[in-house]
Amino acid sequence: MSSAIDLHGAPHVERYLETNGEDGFHWRNGTTILILFTTGRKSGEQRSHALIFREFEGAYLVVASKGGAPEPPAWFVNLSADPNVEVQVKGDRFGATARVATPAEKPAMWAAMTEVWPDYDEYQKKTDREIPVVVLERV
Repeated sequence: MSSAIDLHGAPHVERYLETNGEDGFHWRNGTTILILFTTGRKSGEQRSHALIFREFEGAYLVVASKGGAPEPPAWFVNLSADPNVEVQVKGDRFGATARVATPAEKPAMWAAMTEVWPDYDEYQKKTDREIPVVVLERV
């Protein structure tokens, strides 16, 4: 039985991948983590990020919050340039297409995400940027 572990950044990704999510899938306050693999828009190199997610109507949702910073996270800029990504949930790694939730979809998706990480509402208040919900659809 795995327990929640408080890792961040590259160490979180490394431990998650080494253990197929046995360490790192469960994170703070009951959240669950996936690993998102994007292609660097300048370098062309694969980048990996540990992100809070929720399953939603057959897709996976993540939030491009960067803690309410005025600019989006690098992973969001990368997937905006190339929406063909890979996702790993525990030991299951698969190709996916990333897209931003439509205005019609976003309210329900935002509510689902703030249910597990209420800080997203605070992050939105800190920035003039509209924080997107990203929908990851398995291909």
